Amino acid sequence: MMKPRVILSVTVVSMGLIAAILPQKQNSSVQLDAQQLLYEVQLRDHIISVDEMADAIINNDPYYQLIDLRSPAEFNAYSLPGAVNIPFEKLFDAKWAPYIDQVARKNVFYSNGSTLSSEAWMLTRQKGIKNNYILEGGLNHWIATILNPAAPDPTEGDEAIRSFQARLGARQYFSGESSTASSATNAPKKPVPAKKKTKVAGGCS
Repeated sequence: MMKPRVILSVTVVSMGLIAAILPQKQNSSVQLDAQQLLYEVQLRDHIISVDEMADAIINNDPYYQLIDLRSPAEFNAYSLPGAVNIPFEKLFDAKWAPYIDQVARKNVFYSNGSTLSSEAWMLTRQKGIKNNYILEGGLNHWIATILNPAAPDPTEGDEAIRSFQARLGARQYFSGESSTASSATNAPKKPVPAKKKTKVAGGCS
């Protein structure tokens, strides 16, 4: 685990690099310093797990808004249900302000991994904007955990088994898999009636 001083240094450097990427006018009013950002990073309150996000999508929770930070080409090739495509470099364009700076919904940034979403969160918090979050691990973690869940070890306990079962249900929901085959395979088989014995002519009854 990195020491707080190292994390602080990384945070400061990242803020400088990100500020250099975006137009200067968009970074003119910094409301949070590096120390406060470091504190919030360590709290991890801005992280949304893939399990929480899958449950929110399945239940049509209106409080969440997914924001895909990748390019339009990547977004069109594959995206999460209900996501809005706001490429990272256009994050502070005026047309997206009603999405980025609002308090009605939880914005959940995601990209292929965690880099772009972490930078987007850091930028918005640096400017004092709240209600923005990060999808833990991005699409890579989503695919590995929700679409291809690994069966737990029997020694991991009931919680791990319940989590795995929930992920199997989520995979079926997002992949459109039919449960017919599995239910037919696992369904209890009907008992086969025993054949009635026929009397043999001339034998004992």
